[in-house]
Amino acid sequence: MHEIKPMVYSALFVALIACGAFMAIPVGPVPIVMQNLFVLLAGLVLGPVWGLTAVCTYLLIGLAGLPVFAGGTAGIGRLFGPTGGYLLGYMPAIWLTAWLSQKFRPSLMTDIAALMAGSIMIYAVGVPWLKFAFAMPWSKAVAAGMLPFLIGDALKIAVAATIAPRIRARIGIAARARKEQALDS
Repeated sequence: MHEIKPMVYSALFVALIACGAFMAIPVGPVPIVMQNLFVLLAGLVLGPVWGLTAVCTYLLIGLAGLPVFAGGTAGIGRLFGPTGGYLLGYMPAIWLTAWLSQKFRPSLMTDIAALMAGSIMIYAVGVPWLKFAFAMPWSKAVAAGMLPFLIGDALKIAVAATIAPRIRARIGIAARARKEQALDS
């Protein structure tokens, strides 16, 4: 019975991530989207297990054909396009964000560091994907797949770090996860 609430919150984050994908500004092969804000926020709020559940569910429904990827697209072909590396990067990014957020004493700085690490992880998968899948030089992959997004990502990190404590306090998931982690240690 205690698993119902995290399932519902995870489903809500699936919906938020999908909505964030619809807010797309095309700037080249990779659009500016809001979905990574919700991906990383899910890590802070839901923790590693439920956050990863939300992201994997989002990816599976998009791969199955529901139009939840950037610009209302869908299908397995998206994994072979320019955004495929970023989509795949969401899985290690959310886990890393959640793990760092829970590993250290909760604070604004911990959340910011966790969000930054998650963003770096997304780029660490997405930029090499562009370079190797599309035979781009590193300079072009970085120019097309990272540089246009840095200012927006800084703003998304600020927003997520500001609202995450309020959401966690409201729903109580992070506190429960920290207690369970302490009991496991």
